[in-house]
Amino acid sequence: MKRRLFAAIPYVLLTAVLTALLLFPKGSEAPASSKTIVKVWNIDTFEGGKGSRTAFLAKAARRVESENEGVYYFVTDYTREGALDAISKGELPDAVSFGIGFSALLERSLPIPYTFAGGEVAGKCLAVPWCRGRYLLFSKDDDFEEEGKTAISHGGCNLSVLAARLCGVEGEEVPSMEAYTGFLSGEYRYLLGTQRDECRFASRGESVFSKEMKGFCDLYCVVSVLSEDHFEEAHMLISELLSPRTQEALFEIGMLPAALGEGNTVSVFASDEALKELRSAALSGDGNFSEKYLKPIEKGEKLC
Repeated sequence: MKRRLFAAIPYVLLTAVLTALLLFPKGSEAPASSKTIVKVWNIDTFEGGKGSRTAFLAKAARRVESENEGVYYFVTDYTREGALDAISKGELPDAVSFGIGFSALLERSLPIPYTFAGGEVAGKCLAVPWCRGRYLLFSKDDDFEEEGKTAISHGGCNLSVLAARLCGVEGEEVPSMEAYTGFLSGEYRYLLGTQRDECRFASRGESVFSKEMKGFCDLYCVVSVLSEDHFEEAHMLISELLSPRTQEALFEIGMLPAALGEGNTVSVFASDEALKELRSAALSGDGNFSEKYLKPIEKGEKLC
């Protein structure tokens, strides 16, 4: 037994040395206890454009780190279900990026010095967008008046049927990829989709025409701060996300700058029940939801 124990010691030491070399290569320094580690979650609740929004967030975080010695951001990718499971186990981030359909951290979100109708609760802004998508109506030619079937693409928690209703488009709700392929095959004359479809057409080299549906948008990736202890560091990350250099780079992931423009949105903190009610109302043609749920964004409204 003793011989086996002593034989294992060199292996344990070697493993420790290799781990240290991998985590802290030559010229780097292991984070000391005095250094600040900020936990950031990214939860994608709707289809993006292309690439990874989590990786884009992490790149922005690296820029903040390079300009603030001793501050480190640990950016983690979560599905909606994975985040809910982590929260149920008592795990919480210091800041979180998410989209419509994830309201679980509403009560823990802290007021931040920005303005966004979709992130406002009881007169306080609890979430601000760092990027957005958009709804578009696609056609294979530039005639948008010709009669024909329309596929309303559905993917994630966003309310494409509400966008269609508010923009005066009638059609059939179809799962995202099925809507995309059905449009390409000629099954549908039009496709009401998002920036994801725009990126799909570009990567495939398809020539299509499009019109932006400007009356409604719920395709916002927002960020909230949950930790008072790391509020300043989380706010530094938000500032970087909203900076010109980051906003101008959003084309890399097929998303748009977070400038709000005008139109309507809904609360990013809307409950599952509220989203179901909105979706049912949009599908049934009931317009009584407008005053209860829609949040108008005034032209020229700014993020800060």
